[in-house]
Amino acid sequence: MSAIDGLPPLREVIARHELKAKKQLGQNFLLDLNLTAKIARAAGDLAGCDVIEVGPGPGGLTRGLLAEGARRVLAIEKDARAMPALAEIAEAYPGRLEVINGDALEIDPLQYLTPPVRIVANLPYNVGTELLIRWLTPAEWPPFWQSLTLMFQKEVAERIVAKPGGKAYGRLAVLAQWRSDAKIVMTLPPEAFVPAPKIHSAVVHLTALPGPRYPADPKVLNRVVAAGFNQRRKMLRASLKGLHPAIEDILLEAGIAPTARAEEIGLEQFCALARGLAAAPR
Repeated sequence: MSAIDGLPPLREVIARHELKAKKQLGQNFLLDLNLTAKIARAAGDLAGCDVIEVGPGPGGLTRGLLAEGARRVLAIEKDARAMPALAEIAEAYPGRLEVINGDALEIDPLQYLTPPVRIVANLPYNVGTELLIRWLTPAEWPPFWQSLTLMFQKEVAERIVAKPGGKAYGRLAVLAQWRSDAKIVMTLPPEAFVPAPKIHSAVVHLTALPGPRYPADPKVLNRVVAAGFNQRRKMLRASLKGLHPAIEDILLEAGIAPTARAEEIGLEQFCALARGLAAAPR
């Protein structure tokens, strides 16, 4: 890709700007520009879309997104050391890259964007799950984004797409699958990164649905799921007893045995339980 965009290889960029990855920032740089282009393509047709990227680092994925035709990229980077390298990319793609030096957990990107919007990122390991939950639980739905194409530790990616009954199934699976289609589209070995992490990574693509699969109040559903999976091995009548004094009756009305455990309950049943709780008199 360096031949396509006229920019130098990432190893050269990292060396020139002294961008050694910092563990405290959750940084693991992906240097293979063929792989970053593949991730960009996994996000679908980017022409006519604004793209948010969190944690671009030296800009490998940023270059992939721009080369694959993103109308505009908003890159949010906490590490000020990366600003000169990202500025070089912005110069190579005039008017198509805006870089913000700041914390993605504290920045509202909407003021910088024009719909349609997609989010594509090799997320820093230390904030990835928190950002995903924020994007999945906005005050209004449909959300501001059309799709999320995100790299996580492989075990986190597996939790997002998990089905009931397995160890990976939990809060992330319920929240992700309630209002989006989620699938793993790529897996990457540790040696693809610098420094190499101890685990494999995977890219998950989530497409926002127009509405939820089953009706439920988002806040109530989130509360139910959080309480249920907080004590996975307990029966639901025990793990949910703090939500309502008549929780056993509400469970039965939702078609759930009070002796069932959260990992055994499907999305439709969780939504029925949330509706029952919302309607139950106090």
